[in-house]
Amino acid sequence: MGKYVLYSHDGYGLGHVRRNVLIAREVAEHDPDAEITLVTGVREHPSWLQDPRFSVVAVPPLLKDARGTYSNSSLGLDAAVAERARIFSRIVAQLRPDAVLVDRHPYGTAGELRAGLRQARRQGAAILLGLRDVLDAVDSVRVEVSGPAWEGVGRVFDEILVFGSPQVCDHELEYALPMRPVYCGWVVEPVQERARDDGLVVVSAGGGGDGQTVLRLGVEALRRRPHLHGVLVVGPYARGSVHEILARDTSLAARVRPSLGTGSTVELFASAGAVVQMCGYNSTLEALAAGQRAVLVPRRSPRREQAIRASRLAALGLADVVDETASPEEVAWLLDQPRRLARGACEGAGITLDGARVAAAVLTSRAVSAAA
Repeated sequence: MGKYVLYSHDGYGLGHVRRNVLIAREVAEHDPDAEITLVTGVREHPSWLQDPRFSVVAVPPLLKDARGTYSNSSLGLDAAVAERARIFSRIVAQLRPDAVLVDRHPYGTAGELRAGLRQARRQGAAILLGLRDVLDAVDSVRVEVSGPAWEGVGRVFDEILVFGSPQVCDHELEYALPMRPVYCGWVVEPVQERARDDGLVVVSAGGGGDGQTVLRLGVEALRRRPHLHGVLVVGPYARGSVHEILARDTSLAARVRPSLGTGSTVELFASAGAVVQMCGYNSTLEALAAGQRAVLVPRRSPRREQAIRASRLAALGLADVVDETASPEEVAWLLDQPRRLARGACEGAGITLDGARVAAAVLTSRAVSAAA
């Protein structure tokens, strides 16, 4: 029986912990007797974060504002970071994990994992870092990787896992990582075939904290296409009410409904005729898994991640991209075009969607070696 700790720092959105959940499920498939603990700062606990095969430990949330600055609503930043450090170190001491997987930031948002990782290393644990397919603008990431936030990564970590492929972003070449990574493919929930409603447009705003622009564009595009109907997927961090967007037009409200999105949208995407969305990791890959050539409206600040992902997927012929300042008519025109991907389009572009299974296999192999 292996023991695993998966840590995700989490700001706005659910993407980091969502990846860890999907990997944890695969670890449980590999090792049914595994003891798995997810540590997360996510403020909301959706249903998919409750699974008898793993336990969830909450740490004080650190939410990121429009400038990329983190804060906690009730504690000062220093106090929140200190509490996160204390909880993580306690878990490592009590559980004595065979493997630790850290998502995105090697030592946590503000270095809160350093003491706990040193302790895990002394206890003999394998320590792995998981990185999404695109991190940020190349210059910004290179500054980060060469700075104190990554100091000693090559000594502390046994493996870097990239949840993507070098065809979309070559982390070793572009970011100058201190170690050669293992490319696992994208971590996304599997999709089942579903009946499709060609008249349904799903507008997805990710976690919702900064999704008003895509919601507005989607609604205005639907206003211009009265033969279509829609679902507006808003995340748990949405500011304001989507009902306010619909209240100005009762005829539009009759064919557009809001839905609180706290987990996978892959089944909803699979049943739709078209998708308009931001370009965060999870929802974008769910659209691809569902066979959608999505209309992407990427966020361009405070990180360039979404814009880079969107442009590269468009270059591969897997999506269309519009700017946040685009005219709704431009989006409506795109909705008139064929929105389904040809079978095998992702594989042909070098995109594989079994990253959770591959990452779990690496993680369990490392845990077995550490426990031996």
